[in-house]
Amino acid sequence: MTSPDERDLRILEALRRDARKTFTDLASELNLPRTTVQERVKKLIEEGYIKSFTVIPDYAKIGNGTTAFVLVSFAPTMDVSQRELAAQIAKLSEVYEVHLVSGQWDMILKVRGSSVEDVGKLVIDRLRPLKNVSKTETCFVFETVKEQP
Repeated sequence: MTSPDERDLRILEALRRDARKTFTDLASELNLPRTTVQERVKKLIEEGYIKSFTVIPDYAKIGNGTTAFVLVSFAPTMDVSQRELAAQIAKLSEVYEVHLVSGQWDMILKVRGSSVEDVGKLVIDRLRPLKNVSKTETCFVFETVKEQP
């Protein structure tokens, strides 16, 4: 795998801001030939620098306007590892991100629901009963100033 050069990084940044742009629009914005942009994007995908193209919905409009971060403490046992628990949690549809972290907590989850009560049901009824979850703390989001995919 080759390291991305300055042109590749400019293309990545432009796509990060708006992945809907056509190769022609990107080429015009970056002052590069369209074929160069197209070939470089293909290479960035093949080499794993671009994992996927995604959509950021308006979560409130689709019924998931309540966001929270859930801090999770892991209680180790012989039969389930922290990574296995994280993979199990990641399968829950209301869980958007799972991070293994250092510090007082072992995981940070980003979750969404239709209401505070909905997120509470997720935590109480689906997360806390999982084997190896020893405790949780839920922090509700009042306002999102910046969010990136």
